[in-house]
Amino acid sequence: MLDLKFIRDNKDIVKEAIKNRGYKLDIDELIKLDEEHRKILSEAEELRSQRNKANDEVAAILKAKGNPKEIIAKMKPISQKIADFEAKVEELSQKIDKIKYIIPNIPDKSLPVGGPENNKIVKSWGKTPNFEFKPKTHVELAEMLGIICFGIAAKITGSNFILYKGLGARLERALINFMLDLHTKKHGYTEIFPPFLVNRRSMTGTGQLPKLEDDMYRLKDEDLFLIPTAEVPVTNIHAGDTLEESDLPIRYTAYSACFRREAGSYGKDTRGLVRVHQFDKVELVKFTKPETSFDELEKLLLDAEEVLQLLELPYRVVMLATGDISFAAAKCYDIELYAAGVDAYLEVSSCSCFTDFQARRANIRYRDKATKKTLFVHTLNGSGVALPRLVVAIMENYQNKDGSVRIPKALIPYMDGLEVIKPK
Repeated sequence: MLDLKFIRDNKDIVKEAIKNRGYKLDIDELIKLDEEHRKILSEAEELRSQRNKANDEVAAILKAKGNPKEIIAKMKPISQKIADFEAKVEELSQKIDKIKYIIPNIPDKSLPVGGPENNKIVKSWGKTPNFEFKPKTHVELAEMLGIICFGIAAKITGSNFILYKGLGARLERALINFMLDLHTKKHGYTEIFPPFLVNRRSMTGTGQLPKLEDDMYRLKDEDLFLIPTAEVPVTNIHAGDTLEESDLPIRYTAYSACFRREAGSYGKDTRGLVRVHQFDKVELVKFTKPETSFDELEKLLLDAEEVLQLLELPYRVVMLATGDISFAAAKCYDIELYAAGVDAYLEVSSCSCFTDFQARRANIRYRDKATKKTLFVHTLNGSGVALPRLVVAIMENYQNKDGSVRIPKALIPYMDGLEVIKPK
């Protein structure tokens, strides 16, 4: 959430940012409402001052055993006017919040301007595999190996859900443990196991609501949401808190199942694991001081990249353009894995710096050691990494001609020494 004073003082910057993101919002209407809101607050404060003065006079008259009837009579219309002003203030506050909560973050100046076509590849790692045979897709391999049952998942729940079986389930668990061990033991993150249901306040704090409510799964009888990512509960660990500067940076990692309706994506990449409604992910979340947040973003990106380097999977890093970053992000890198069977790069991680956008919404502050002032932290998060497309890349890049799939060396200890998954 942007500060209203910042919007008033930097109207043109905000308008330009909204334009570069491809949004259409009436900032002038917000400023007009804010001016009216502040004017009425000032008038109401003046009337309250008059009322307080009159109350003191009434108290003095009563103490002198006099009759304050005349003063009380004069104050009745003022009291009514104060009540009217308070109602108007509440009405304006709701209108302001309605606009304020749908204004996206300001993109960092380093980002290319435009839509997805302007995204910039900033790094590539590893070599794409070269097969002497036509590589199969993960859907074909899954059927040969008997490790992922898409039809059974559809029978149990519906389309675009997954049921891992046997060594498929073992592979999923191995990847989760491998990533959590890496991030906690080497990268210094504290492991969290969060709830998978959160309230509306938490979803609003991280920016999923109100804009993305149609993409979320919500409980009908309770105002609770299945999490789209562990970013939501983990960031909200410190909602309403004032941290000490010496505590920063704070680094958390968390495994969670993630749930997304993908309301606007029906018919797009629907086969197999590429686009599903429930998936596993290991998330990285940071709380930092403002002056170090973009440096911490680069470190977070490296932490996510190391997962793929250890698994020896080719990938590229893409800096997203202003029109392609998420609503709350100021800067974002996507990591895209190459998958040989579909011959495409698939996004497996988004690493973002949100500056103080989420912290303002969730009221997360820290106490500056030198000035003792409380300031908003900067928040960051990244997938470290999401599993469905990671499994796609492992299966398709590590496949053999007979349909068997080799296990990446770094993962073999997590598979109890198993080196190859063979067709059933």
